[in-house]
Amino acid sequence: MKKDKSEKVNNTENFSPEVFKKIQQARKLQPRTEELISSILSGDVGALSRAITLIESNNPNHFANAKALINVCLSHTKQSIRIGITGVPGVGKSTFIEAFGKHLTRQGKKVAVLTIDPSSSISHGSILGDKTRMEELAKDSNAYVRPSASGETLGGVARKTRETITLCEAAGFDIIIIETVGVGQSEIAVHSMVDFFLLLQIAGAGDELQGIKRGIMEMADAVVINKADGDNVAKAIVAKTELSRALHLFPPKKSEWTPTVSTCSAKTQEGITEIEQIIVNYIETTKNNGYFDRKRAEQNEYWLLETINNQLKEDFFNHPEIRDLLEKTKKAVQNNESSPFAAAQLLLETYFKNKP
Repeated sequence: MKKDKSEKVNNTENFSPEVFKKIQQARKLQPRTEELISSILSGDVGALSRAITLIESNNPNHFANAKALINVCLSHTKQSIRIGITGVPGVGKSTFIEAFGKHLTRQGKKVAVLTIDPSSSISHGSILGDKTRMEELAKDSNAYVRPSASGETLGGVARKTRETITLCEAAGFDIIIIETVGVGQSEIAVHSMVDFFLLLQIAGAGDELQGIKRGIMEMADAVVINKADGDNVAKAIVAKTELSRALHLFPPKKSEWTPTVSTCSAKTQEGITEIEQIIVNYIETTKNNGYFDRKRAEQNEYWLLETINNQLKEDFFNHPEIRDLLEKTKKAVQNNESSPFAAAQLLLETYFKNKP
């Protein structure tokens, strides 16, 4: 006789239906904010995950708790090193991050990896497969891997990534690595929340300079040519020479740092130690000349303005009268009964007129 799914679970776990129901209900309960904060400060990654889920929530009932959580954790953060890593799909970002992360944890450093998984514009779903691609790192007791869906955020950067960094720092992580989707616009947002920005490239995929956007190259503090192993070693050396020449054409950075180009193989671990030293040299240089602290201050100002912009946008589109009027104005614009500009003006006037 074929057993149904619930019977199989109960027999396997030796749970009665009543106990199983209580467990499911307990999982849905939100812990008190004070308990969550205490657990985060003690380094509990389970509590950290629940806190991140709370601040990512769009449920208005969660906003107050999320705000209190961030405010308290902000006063308990330790100064970590924030590293942004980008590169086109297929460059080996996940493999590189796992190799680099394992290299750091072997030295006793605590590493948090925040990965942004692109959401479908059609189904709005997301695979969130980074824990699978970083299986060994995810099992490391000194590491924490947190995939998040990009949602509707421009360029694929999760809306609450900045706040997640604060939570990870409060939990005691030394290194925060943020992996971008690699779709172009996300690099700008990630650059505004990290100390060091690393661009991954691969050789042998055609003209190494052809597909590189100038803006991304100018943001990069280091370019690393990954997959420099086997038959690709010679190609990687050629690409390194070409990219080094290209970087010299860009104006000097405010940080007084000269971007470097290196090769590595995440598969064989070759070059990983050298990349860590590049980052250490950069941090020392920018801390000594004051740029490190100036950049952090500028980033705080940037996120102040971004938070205001995002909050105003959410408030506008969630306004009851705007929601009703928006559908009508959309149809009017689609039928050429109104211009987009006139429709927008009508919506804005309605919004401000009905504000308390």
